Amino acid sequence: MGYVFFFLIGFGLAVTGGVTIIAYMNFLPAGLSWADYFLFISGRVECYFLPLGVLIMGVILYRYPN
Repeated sequence: MGYVFFFLIGFGLAVTGGVTIIAYMNFLPAGLSWADYFLFISGRVECYFLPLGVLIMGVILYRYPN
């Protein structure tokens, strides 16, 4: 039960971070360059949820007993 709970936490974090990164892509048509975009999202805490969630899911899948 604990593995499922932590996997769902990681999944939720990954979805939240991914949606946020995609939503911030709306700044590109407004005139930001790709370098400015990556500089902007590197300073936002909610964008770090995607790699954190993927890391949590990877660890849980690796540790899950077969």
